Amino acid sequence: MGTGKITQVIGAVVDVEFPASEVPTILNALTVSNSAISDEADNLVLEVAQHLGEHTVRTIAMDSTEGLVRGLPVKDTGAPISTAGRRGGSRADPQRRRAARGWKGPVNAKDHWAIHRPAPLYTDQSTQV
Repeated sequence: MGTGKITQVIGAVVDVEFPASEVPTILNALTVSNSAISDEADNLVLEVAQHLGEHTVRTIAMDSTEGLVRGLPVKDTGAPISTAGRRGGSRADPQRRRAARGWKGPVNAKDHWAIHRPAPLYTDQSTQV
C-alpha cells in the first residue's frame, strides 16, 4: 500500500503516478482528500482501471473530481472497493451522503465483499422468491 500523486484529471478519469515498487493492481481502491466535496480526509475513492506504464495508473472517480489538482497525494488501500451488507453501503459511499439516503446506522458486518467478484454458480442460485 503506497502513496502516489495525481498527474492528470480529465472529468471522472484521474491519472496517478506511484513509486516503481508501489504501483497498485487493477481494481484496487485509492483514496484522496477532495476539499470541494467535504473537509473529511480521504473522502474520494478512485478505482484503478488501467496501468499506463511509467508507474502511472488510470483511475475512475466514484464522486466529483472538481477541486482536484496535480500533485495531490493519493493512498492505495491495498484492496478493491467492497460492500458491507446493505445496498448503498459500499466503502466508496462517503458517510456524508448516508443521511440523505435514509441512513439506518452503522453496518457491523464481519464480511466485506468486493464489488467485482465472480457470479455465483448456476447450481447455487434459487428460482424461489
